[in-house]
Amino acid sequence: MSTVRNARFQIGQVVRHRVYPFRGVVFDVDPTFSNTEEWYASIPQDVRPAKDQPYYHLLAENAETEYVAYVSEQNLLPDESDEPLRHPQIPEFFEDLRDGVFRFRFVQEH
Repeated sequence: MSTVRNARFQIGQVVRHRVYPFRGVVFDVDPTFSNTEEWYASIPQDVRPAKDQPYYHLLAENAETEYVAYVSEQNLLPDESDEPLRHPQIPEFFEDLRDGVFRFRFVQEH
C-alpha cells in the first residue's frame, strides 16, 4: 500500500530544477506520477525518479526558451533568486508575485 504524501510545493510557487538549468511556476500537481509509460521510460534509468511522489506541471523556462515541464518533487527546489520570469502564459494563470508565490488569477464570467 502506498503512502499519501503532501505536496512540498504549491500552485503559483516559483521553483527550479535540482540538476538542469531551468525554473518555472507550478500550475498543477499530481499526487503521484500521471504521465505515459513511454515518457517515463525515456528518462535514463540511473536518474529516473520514483513514481510514488508528487509530480509538478510547470510553466518553465531556460536561457533559450519557454515550455511546459513535468517534474518529480525530488528534482525541484524553491527558487529564491527573485529574478523575473518571462514565460508568456504566466499572466493567463497568475497575478501578483509575493514572496516567491504567484496568486492564481480568477476569471470572472460575464
